[in-house]
Parts: sequence; structure tokens; C-alpha cells
Amino acid sequence: MFYNEIHTRIRYIFLVIIICLLITIGRVFYIQVFQYQKLSTLAQSLWSRELPISADRGEIVDRKGKILATNITTTSLVVIPSQIKNPERVASDLATILKSDYSDMLAHITKKTSIERVHPEGRQLDYATAEKIASLNYDGVYLVKESKRYYPYDTVLAHVLGYVGIDNQGLSGLELYYDKYLTGENGSIKYFSDGKGHRLQLSEIYEAPTSGITLQLTIDLDLQLAIENELDKAMAKYNADGAIALAMNPQTGEVLAMSSRPNFNPNEYQKASVEVINRNLPIWMTFEPGSTFKIISLTSAIEEKAINLFEDTFTDTGAIKVDDATLHCWKHGGHGTQTYLNVVENSCNTGFVSIGLKLGTETLMKYIHEFGFGQKTGIDLNGEGTGILFKTQNMGPVETATTAFGQGISVTPIQQIRAVSAAINGGNLYTPYLVGAFRESETGTVIKQVTPRLEKQVISSDTSKLVRFALESVVANGTGKNAYIENYRIGGKTGTAQTVENGVYSASKYILSFVGFMPANNPQIIVYVAIQNAKGVVQYGGTVSAPIAKNILTSAINILDIKPSLDVMPRVYTWLDTKYVKLPNVLNQDLKTAQKSLKGFKIEYNGQGNKVVYQMPQADTYVKEGSTVVLMLN
Repeated sequence: MFYNEIHTRIRYIFLVIIICLLITIGRVFYIQVFQYQKLSTLAQSLWSRELPISADRGEIVDRKGKILATNITTTSLVVIPSQIKNPERVASDLATILKSDYSDMLAHITKKTSIERVHPEGRQLDYATAEKIASLNYDGVYLVKESKRYYPYDTVLAHVLGYVGIDNQGLSGLELYYDKYLTGENGSIKYFSDGKGHRLQLSEIYEAPTSGITLQLTIDLDLQLAIENELDKAMAKYNADGAIALAMNPQTGEVLAMSSRPNFNPNEYQKASVEVINRNLPIWMTFEPGSTFKIISLTSAIEEKAINLFEDTFTDTGAIKVDDATLHCWKHGGHGTQTYLNVVENSCNTGFVSIGLKLGTETLMKYIHEFGFGQKTGIDLNGEGTGILFKTQNMGPVETATTAFGQGISVTPIQQIRAVSAAINGGNLYTPYLVGAFRESETGTVIKQVTPRLEKQVISSDTSKLVRFALESVVANGTGKNAYIENYRIGGKTGTAQTVENGVYSASKYILSFVGFMPANNPQIIVYVAIQNAKGVVQYGGTVSAPIAKNILTSAINILDIKPSLDVMPRVYTWLDTKYVKLPNVLNQDLKTAQKSLKGFKIEYNGQGNKVVYQMPQADTYVKEGSTVVLMLN
């Protein structure tokens, strides 16, 4: 009996041992087969160290591939405290080279960490400084590659591009808006050390960094440079408080150029004030638009058939009574009786008051909202303003009247140019945008192509056609004549708005603006220019801003390859203007007849004979009176 009991216990014990052994074997098998990789990685992490290699940000290029933002390679200082044998000496030498505080450097070197990045004094070092540190040849002191953002054109397109911080993170502009696309994935050099941090003689592992995505903008650098040049000249000539210029393709919403003054250099953003850096005026600044806003009132009235441009008339006496308020035209004594086309050409305030009253408050405000005012346009930039409009329910006849000619409300330049684009492009309201494509950094392969985003059709194409005609007539016959370019169809509208200071209108400070487009029959570019508080000049948009817009549009002719037109609207000249006349066609005429046709011109001849076989400039183009015409004879 006793023997059987012992025997049973032994068998149970033996069974338990076998079960435990099986469990142990199973566990070992599980660890070796199924968890090997995980545990191996954890083990390596205990004795591996990484020297960081920063990735390049994606480049930013213009629509033709010209680089606007790129990267340059610099070096940065990192230390491994456990490998440094004489911390005091190393700290002293590094502090001397970097011209930094010894105690701060010693704190870096003796910090209880595996790897310490010396920040900020050891970041993005120049070549000479890096060479001095390398020549010390100290254990535990390493120089690693670091990427630094670089803008090759300095101040050009500064507010749009933005800038990055020392850790290569976007802080404003496109750099901030598209930071997650531009930011690459950092790499490293892995090495191995023992438990005390001493480096082991094992092979290093290099993990290459991955660059960010390249942004291809809708911006045309050549046109951008032309705008930058014009704004610089305007600031110098008029000693202005500020200046804004925008160019866009009205058929798509692609922003072709954008700039403002004051400006800054993103390579040295630390030298600029926070206000200058963070205020991209073309999308941020709100101000009364003045007469450029009359385009919206005009368009609404034509769409609603409230006026007939050619048949309906209005008599301007210089002032108009609305309720208890008397509103004045800019011309003392008024323009007299005129068609509504003349009202537009003359930018007659009282005429536009009548247009606003004909439309009525609700209809006028309906179109203003339809054209996108009072809300952000959705452009791919941070910091966009919304402007300020009257609430429809709080408006009376006076508010309606002043709104119709652009007073009492505030808008942003990007709202203005988008709305006018819709008025002239057939009635389509597009979302303006700056990035046209996302490209792979190494190959340039398009990852994503951005297409124009049509929000809605605001007016009919017939209305748009009439608006284009009226605005072309403004440049040929009215207040916008200083934007006229011979042989090209230009449309536009001037604007002169008083600035508001401490809640009241300034008697001497104005924002002088002009919006213009070409060709007037099929617009390919629209330009908006605004100059703030120009000094030493007559305060009219047609005097200051229209010539600037003309220069920008003239540059655009070659940049965008815009062809001349033979059916331009002839300009009305004054005795002060340089006159242009249409060149007669003398091809196939005999020499004597051609000479009579070209009376008043200087003639140069090529060849001999009595018949004209070629003339330059070509027939029906506008040339200066008395200019030279070359005739080739048979």
C-alpha cells in the first residue's frame, strides 16, 4: 500500500516535470521562431546608436521649372557624452570656436543622454567653422549633414513662399501650408556601442534620407520679376506706404504673380518684423475698393437688365440726393447727360448710385455675395482675410448707394481680382490657387496634377461680353487711358479710395488702384495694382496705378506670347498724348501712290523698282505719328 502511494507520487511528479519541460521547449521555440525579429530589434536598440541625417525639403519651382526654393548642405554638431574623455577641454575648445558660453557647452557635453545635438549654436555651421571642429579630432564629437533652406531670388515672392525655421519646419506661406508634403523623412548612420557607450568596431548601417515632394507653382517667374521691379520703382517714385500687385489667369484661377511692399528676405527672416513677415497683403489686407468695385455693380445691372449701356441715359449734376445724404461725383459740376457706357468710362459716382438704386439692396447684395465677397476665396495660403460687408437687413438707400460705387465696404485684393475675373471670363467663378502640380523629388514625375476648381457660374456669357466691351472702352476712351497699349486690346477700371484712420476718412491719404486685363476679347491675364498713400502726385488710380499695370501687361505680352490684334478699339487722344495712328496698307501699290498714302511718315527703301512687295511695320497696326516705315521694292 505504502509502496503504491510512493510510486503514484513519483509518476505525478514526473508528469509535472515533463509538462514543464514541454512548456519550456514550446516557449523557447515560440521565442526563437516567432519573436526572434522583435527581440533582436529590441536587443540591438540597447547597443545601437544613431547619428541623424536630415532630409532635404521638397523644392519649390515655378510653372516652367525654375527653382524658387531649394536646399543647401550644411553641417551640425552632435556629441556623445559617454565617449568624451576630457569634457572640460572639449567644452572649452568648442565654445571658443562657436563663440558661445563655456558653461552652456559643458552642459551639452555632460548631459545624461546617448546623443546630444548642440542647439542652437552648433546648427547649420559654415564650412570654416566645421573644419575647425573636425581638426580637433575628439572622440564623441561628430559633424553630421544638415539641410538648410535657400531662396535663390532673396525677396522675390517672399510672402507667397514663406520661410522655414532652423529645424526645417514651415512657418509661413506655402512652406507652412504644404509643410507635410515638403517635409522629407530623415535618415541616419547607425553604429554600435557597449553598455557604457563606448563605440564597438562593428560595421555602420547607413539609412538614406528621403527628400520631400517638389511643388510646381502656377507662378511665372519672369512675370513675377516684372511685377517686383514695378513695385520697387513705384515705392521709390511715390514714397508710398505700401504697394500690392497680383496677376492671374482669369480663365482658370491660376495665380501668375503676387507681391507686396513692405517686403522681406526669407533667407534672413530674423531681420524683419513680425508684422511684415506675417502679412501677405494681397490676401490679408482689407480696404475700401473704390471705383474698381463698380465693375461688380455694372455686371449685376447688365445681368438683371436694369440698364441698357447704349440707350439709357443719366444726367450727372455733380451730386445726388439719397434720403438725407448728398453724394458727390469726383468731377465738380458733374458730367452732364450721358449714356451708361459713358457713366462707366467716366467712372461717374452719381451714375453708379443710380445703378445701385435701380438694382435695389437685396439684388445688389445677392450678386456681391455670389461674386465671393465677404468670404475667403480658398486660395492655398494661410492668413486670408474675409473683408467687411453691410448686413443686408441693416442697409438703407444710402448704404446701397455707397456700396454701388465701392465705399463703406472692405474687400481683399484676391477677392477683387477673382470677382472681376468672373465678370470678364464668361461668368465663371474660380478658386484661385498657387500649386499646379506635386512632383517626385528625384525623377520629377507628376504625382498629382491640380486642375482648376470652378465654383459656379455667376452671370451669363452675354453679360460678360458686354462687361468686357465696357471696360475696354474705359481704357480707350475713359479714365483708364494710361493703361492703353497700341495694337493690343486692353480692358480695365481705375479706383481711388480714401483710407480710414481712427474711424474717419483721411483727407490726404488714398489707395490708388487699377484692375486691367488682356486681350479684352479673350482675357489671358488680369492684373490688379494698388498703391497706398502715394506722395507728390495727383491722387487718382488712373494717374498712378494704371501706368504700372500697363508696364506689367507690356511685359506679359512677350512672357505669355500674346499676339497683337488688328481690331483694337482706337484711343481718344489729348494734345498732351503721344499719338498713334493706323498704318495704311501699301502692298502692291506703285511707289508714287505708296508715298502719298504714307504722307507724314519717314520712309526707308530696300531694293529697286516701282512696286511695293513688303512693308514693315505691317499694315493696320498702330504706330507713332511720323515714325519710320520700311518698304521693300521689286
